[in-house]
Amino acid sequence: MEAAAGVAMQSRAVGVAGTGSCGRRSGDGRARPGSLRVGGPAAAPVLRARGARPADPLCCLKTSRGHQSLHNSVDEALLLKRKAEEVQLELNGRCIYLVGMMGSGKSTVGKILAEVLGYSYFDSDSLVEQAVGMPSVAQIFKVHSEAFFRDSESSVLRDLSSMHRLVVATGGGAVIRPVNWRYMKKGLSIMLDVPLDALAKRIAQVGTASRPLLDQPSADPYTAAFTKLSLLAEQRGDAYANADVRVSLEELAAKKGHDDVSQLTPTDIAVEALQKIKNFVTEHSMASGPFADL
Repeated sequence: MEAAAGVAMQSRAVGVAGTGSCGRRSGDGRARPGSLRVGGPAAAPVLRARGARPADPLCCLKTSRGHQSLHNSVDEALLLKRKAEEVQLELNGRCIYLVGMMGSGKSTVGKILAEVLGYSYFDSDSLVEQAVGMPSVAQIFKVHSEAFFRDSESSVLRDLSSMHRLVVATGGGAVIRPVNWRYMKKGLSIMLDVPLDALAKRIAQVGTASRPLLDQPSADPYTAAFTKLSLLAEQRGDAYANADVRVSLEELAAKKGHDDVSQLTPTDIAVEALQKIKNFVTEHSMASGPFADL
């Protein structure tokens, strides 16, 4: 029996460059949304065990809390890798789009999925920022408008939809435009469904400065965030339902015996997402033929 002394997962290196039409300026000096060229070689993903050495099976029963945590981490990494291998062939290089409310963990889970699937990872908000030439979505909203941002967002998703082997974390409001769903349906979409209470707590802890739809003066950040998130959830509920796969953190926490979704790790969520992808692909293939032909 061997115990891995460490597991390292390295982020993928991705090149991004704008074309001449992307983020172009008009005569009045205001930026116009345009197309975006996304490319560049991605480094091969790395998932490796370091410093492995033989271990006495009985010692594992008396391990310290830290060592037990290490063993659990290794087990999670191996499970994640196995789940990824189960769906890679069926995906056939199709892109994965993560949708969900702001703060739902799309970026964190997306990077993990890209790593284990051997895909490249992109954040659509970051690509819009680069295309427009501004450091944040909040500034784009302030200098231009939400409508301008949404136009740029649609341009980015259009360009990404022509590619393969990408995991894309979308902005929370990307789902409100039907044209964006037309782009995302060329791949497979996953909704991360997080209870509003948990979202409000997360956002209140880190602040709302980077989230223009929530950035409002308030003596109670949690209440302000929860109120606004509730309104957005009501407005976008039907749109989120278009996702091919839904990962409910509340259901996942209950299944794992947790009292709160905050006890879930990003790896827990990524493993569940891969299992949901496998179920979707299997069911779709049985009903309509090979998934690759869809």
